[in-house]
Amino acid sequence: MAQEEAIQLFDGKHIRYVWDDEQEKYFFSVVDVIQVLTDTNTPRRYWSDLKRKLAAEGSEVYEKIVQLKLPAADGKKYLTDVADTEQVFRLIQSIPSKKAEPFKLWLAALGQERMNQLQDPELSIEQAIKDYRRLGYSEDWINQRIKTIEIRKGLTDEWQRGGMQENRDYALLTDIISKAWSGMTTREYKEFKGLRKESLRDNMTNVELMLNGLAEAAATELSKRENPKGFAQNAQVARRGGDVAHVARERLEQELGDTVISDKRAMNFTNPPEELPFNDAKEVTE
Repeated sequence: MAQEEAIQLFDGKHIRYVWDDEQEKYFFSVVDVIQVLTDTNTPRRYWSDLKRKLAAEGSEVYEKIVQLKLPAADGKKYLTDVADTEQVFRLIQSIPSKKAEPFKLWLAALGQERMNQLQDPELSIEQAIKDYRRLGYSEDWINQRIKTIEIRKGLTDEWQRGGMQENRDYALLTDIISKAWSGMTTREYKEFKGLRKESLRDNMTNVELMLNGLAEAAATELSKRENPKGFAQNAQVARRGGDVAHVARERLEQELGDTVISDKRAMNFTNPPEELPFNDAKEVTE
């Protein structure tokens, strides 16, 4: 999953968090939250004791705790217990603290913009456009990217309707589509472009976005018509959708006399923010 790691300060203390683009959620380090709320010098021990208590109570908070790699004081990354915003709010209820209410307000303020976007898709799209402009993408590229986001959402809705599980199946089906039209899985495609944690789609050229969007749109329409059930049927539809884009790719490459699969990354086709005509682009460099 595409992640954006960062650190925020509350009451002078660091709180590590991750923004997950795919799930559209914040995940906060639990031990950091505990340290802020309790001022304890042993937040890990506090969390260990609290985990046992929550587990004994069958708490939903305990069941939904996950682990992500976050940077530590030594600069290295370690698996760390994290909780999303909803679970942090619930966790606060289990921790007696005078800072509970101020922390809730801080947390709400931090997530307000993101929460508003989740409730109103139009706000999310507007924010995405603004963010891409700040990063130096062209208007043509942004328009294409926004279209592919909408197409992707339609496809994942179809997968969900067909009984697919998000964490288990979506990545495999995405790889099938990608392999069919580009000849590479998502991981292979990222390696080809020299990417690591960066989003593959955010590093595709206009043509690559167009072909990938065509593949996913074709898979969506086939799914709507055929109503596949189970992974095998959905995989077959995904492959056929990718094949549609592969045919289009071959025809375009015949006309161009060159491949349209590019090793270019965003840095190779975006403009420096200071050269953009948008007023808000300058905010990034100041």
